Amino acid sequence: MDFRIQVAEPKDLRQAEADALLLVVGEGCTPASLGKALGGALEQALQDGDLAYKAGRTLYLHGVAGVKAARVVFAAAAAPAPKAFRAALVAGLGLLKGGGARQVLVASALPQPLAEAHAQLLPAAVAEALYVYRHTKPSAPADSKLQRVSLACSVAEAAAARAGLQRGEAIAAGVALARECANRPGNHCTPSFLADEARRLGKQHGVDVQVLGRKEAEKLGMGCFLAVAQASAQPPKFIVLQYHGAAKSVAPVVLVGKGITFDTGGISLKPAAEMDEMKFDMGGAASVLGTFRAVAQLKPKLNLVGLIPSCENMPGGAALKPGDVVTSLSGQTVEILNTDAEGRLILCDALTYAERFKPAAVVDIATLTGACVIALGHHRSGMFSADDALAAELEQAGQAALDPCWRMPLDEEYDEALKSNFADMANVGPRAGGAITAAMFLKRYTAKYPWAHLDIAGSAWKSGAAKGATGRPVPLLTQFVLGRVR
Repeated sequence: MDFRIQVAEPKDLRQAEADALLLVVGEGCTPASLGKALGGALEQALQDGDLAYKAGRTLYLHGVAGVKAARVVFAAAAAPAPKAFRAALVAGLGLLKGGGARQVLVASALPQPLAEAHAQLLPAAVAEALYVYRHTKPSAPADSKLQRVSLACSVAEAAAARAGLQRGEAIAAGVALARECANRPGNHCTPSFLADEARRLGKQHGVDVQVLGRKEAEKLGMGCFLAVAQASAQPPKFIVLQYHGAAKSVAPVVLVGKGITFDTGGISLKPAAEMDEMKFDMGGAASVLGTFRAVAQLKPKLNLVGLIPSCENMPGGAALKPGDVVTSLSGQTVEILNTDAEGRLILCDALTYAERFKPAAVVDIATLTGACVIALGHHRSGMFSADDALAAELEQAGQAALDPCWRMPLDEEYDEALKSNFADMANVGPRAGGAITAAMFLKRYTAKYPWAHLDIAGSAWKSGAAKGATGRPVPLLTQFVLGRVR
């Protein structure tokens, strides 16, 4: 998609060279500010009851007299805030995506000035409205004819709008990569596929990529990671990505993404219902790849490292068993009480591996626990950190990117649940507080740097009729990483 900024005052929109106009309207909007043709059409629609300034309300008009664009769409925003603006855009684009329009000019008729945050969300709205998964579905609908989306703004708004649009394009590209990887079925998206995607990303965008196989992981002593992988016919891959945008002396931010490309639960087998959705269990890995895609496009002056431990969790004669004790890269031993608590096992070795980079901060991202879904539902990701400053950064980034998280507790009392008579720790505690005890397990491997954990089990994908990956938390992570530029 070609995104552009077009300097145009509201009264001049009727003369704009575009196949379609998409006008975001709402409370405080003065129809007269749009000129006689567009303003008159808006005022008449409001009087006739065909449109109201309520969230989700839209109106499509064709061949409006005095307007050069053949199509005009009014989309109502519940408020002038960026979140409402994006929702209105998605609704309005829904009326245009299946038609013949190739060039759309988007404009805000709201009384508040267009800000950088509004412009940043335009590419995300377009991507959300137009995305169709087709890799394994030849019968999927044809692509939309839309090729160019321009954002109208005043001279005073142009600089901020251009900066927001540039950032939004990169984030949307990262979200698209994450969604595409996560939506592919487990027989397509294997650990080797993720490694190939990382190499492709590296080649196209100047990211250094190293892929460690089973032998290299054995030599390092990644006992927990390899224990999860040992029953699968798919070889495990430990993927290391590095973006160098600052001096070598600048400590990097490290992102660690859980890459279980399919999770049966292992010997602790999951129920059959909805097990197909466990192809999304590599959502953390997908978000790391997506964030690197966005960062590499924007080229900020910082250093970024991505670590993706990737394997399948399968049953079989060689599978990890409840009661087994394995030794992590850190030297700590773990008693396996439930083989379906495998994500924390592959992450703990990656968190120890992160120490070698002497990081400024480490954030791990994982579809880790169903307990987090029970606690927070599907709107916010769960965020755990003992570092108040890091937690505040992530919260603020999530709010700015409309990809919110919610801070959860890490009280030391929860750590008691991980005690084991046969190892340094157990890999699970009781059912109550399961998302917290999972985070407490990971915390034991993070003493040497500031750390946060994002549990995205409720936000990485949708179920039901809208089943599919969301690409979250790429917006949050990208916003957070860019906020680290000094």
